[in-house]
Amino acid sequence: MNEGFDPTEIAELKSECEQEGQNYVIVEDEDGMNDSGEFAHFQFVGKYEGKEVIFDAVMGTLRLNHSSLVFEEAESRMKKAYPNYVEIDKRKPNHKVDEDLELMLEEIIEELEEEEVIKVSEFVEVETDFEYGIGLDISLNVEEIDHDVITKFIDDFNGGNLKLDPTLYSFTSEEE
Repeated sequence: MNEGFDPTEIAELKSECEQEGQNYVIVEDEDGMNDSGEFAHFQFVGKYEGKEVIFDAVMGTLRLNHSSLVFEEAESRMKKAYPNYVEIDKRKPNHKVDEDLELMLEEIIEELEEEEVIKVSEFVEVETDFEYGIGLDISLNVEEIDHDVITKFIDDFNGGNLKLDPTLYSFTSEEE
């Protein structure tokens, strides 16, 4: 039984939302992504197929989505060109970084951005086969994910008024 459909769980979340004075609660993530301003993990109550359910949502900016896809593509190209390249998420703690390969990776990323190889548009992916309630993966073309953006999204989503921008966008990394 998926507990996100349990009326007791739903009542608890509604109560938490009421205490917070908003239509959602933030889920604290271990990795600190919520602190970036480009990402939020939250839960809210809505309807699915006429029944109340808890939606477990992750929302990111379109820029964050774009940079993730560019990075994945760059690592894929690195792996093809340099079979000994180890992707960042597969590296062991004692991995010795090859500076030349890291520079190549940065060059590929810059090239992908300059040539606008990767383009993204706003989306909402609904995951009905989810461990808790219904999962939502959301990417919106906003500068920052904040209270107003989350609140408006939930109001529009629950009200059936959500309009996504189909325009394809490409971004470049901001120099530090």
